[in-house]
Amino acid sequence: MSSGRVRTRRAALGLALTVAAATALTGCSALGSDDSNASSSGGGLEKTKIKVAILPTVDTAPLWLAQDGGYFKAEGLDVETVVAASGQAAMTKTVSGETDIAISSYMPFFVAKSTGAADLQLVADATSIAPKSIAIVTTPNSPVKTINDLAGKRIAMTAKNTASDLLAKSLMKDHGVPIDKVNWVPIPFPNTAAALAQGQVDAALLPEPFLSQAAKTAGAIPVIDVNSGATQEFPLSGYGASSKWVKENPKTLAAFQRALQKATSETNKDRSKIEPLLVKYAKIDEATAKLLSLPSFGATLDARRLQRVPDLMLQMGAITTKVDAAAMIAPQATT
Repeated sequence: MSSGRVRTRRAALGLALTVAAATALTGCSALGSDDSNASSSGGGLEKTKIKVAILPTVDTAPLWLAQDGGYFKAEGLDVETVVAASGQAAMTKTVSGETDIAISSYMPFFVAKSTGAADLQLVADATSIAPKSIAIVTTPNSPVKTINDLAGKRIAMTAKNTASDLLAKSLMKDHGVPIDKVNWVPIPFPNTAAALAQGQVDAALLPEPFLSQAAKTAGAIPVIDVNSGATQEFPLSGYGASSKWVKENPKTLAAFQRALQKATSETNKDRSKIEPLLVKYAKIDEATAKLLSLPSFGATLDARRLQRVPDLMLQMGAITTKVDAAAMIAPQATT
């Protein structure tokens, strides 16, 4: 073989090695696909498959978008959702280890912290109250006409010390209505409209989509909008996990947070993206999905705003010792 051919082959080999090295450094495959974000293929995550306990409420909409829109998949995550009957039940699934993360109204998380029942951290925000997104409702034939009529009546709530319990009590206290004589009836949100229609309860506190569904199926009418007084723009729900899980899975948690932040941003820009998901997962009809009042969606936790929750709970007697919200917030990922 001539020296010219040897030099040519050496040059070609050198070029091939250079291209291969560049491909390895940039993460670009021979087909030209960009895999520069290691998390997009699950690289480096402590867990690629996680379970999240959820509620069939509007609060979960950004998570459904992250799931169906491929935002979790892009972060290397395979997310399985497990439906719970209440925020308390969702949190219990996470405390027991059945799920990794749970969405709930904030109240059960702070009760668990205050009593020492569980060592939990808050990992992401979900919703705050917005106008007409949550209300105390009744039916036209109910003896309840105004909030002052709630004294001594039967009021549906999902579970003790949940949002439906404490927000109703806070509103009643704002209006001087005694709460100690009320008959609080635990009923899951999906069953509340029927309970109203059948006269099993006189009133109920309902968020969307159950608020609109109750209006349609039971003729429910609002007694008072919860977005008022001490509960105006109140932090309503968020995601929590055990402190042990947070410590052991920092990269997995960050991937979950990034996907949820992206989905939340898209939700706030264009509600039409989540309307089909409300039909699919919250089991509401298309017309209701277009008309219902949405809460305010958020993903990143703010300690000062969140402190309103345990402060109100302390005031209402739901907890007996002050809880520092900032100390419960897990590290927050940035996009």
